[in-house]
Amino acid sequence: MSSAVRLIRTDALSDAAEYAYAAIVPAGSRLIFLAGSCPLNLDGTTAGIGDYRAQAAKCVENLRVALAEAGASIRDVVSTRVLVATTSQDDLVAAWEVVRDAFADHDVPSTLMGVTILGYDDQLVEVEAVAAVAE
Repeated sequence: MSSAVRLIRTDALSDAAEYAYAAIVPAGSRLIFLAGSCPLNLDGTTAGIGDYRAQAAKCVENLRVALAEAGASIRDVVSTRVLVATTSQDDLVAAWEVVRDAFADHDVPSTLMGVTILGYDDQLVEVEAVAAVAE
């Protein structure tokens, strides 16, 4: 089944962004609102302690599992918000590159944010997402 999501790009805005500027979901699609995907192992421990890239990869891995359980895939994601516990742009970019690469050409509208703290011990990255599938 093809994704219900249509990504919008435009030459009227900067091409510096590494993602689409908007996404459209047709009427009748089922929306899926995912909780923030955290870098947690199955036993509840935090993966990749101290490593922004490793934590971003674990977040994406867990996001894929949650999507599958909801009957969707990464190609059905409409938008993301990537939260990174840091004040360093280099750390933001490190986490972002992992998420961006995981989405490949399905470069959904995204927000990348530095935050002061996240909910779990040693957590540095969290990825929120909204997805849509055709009914």
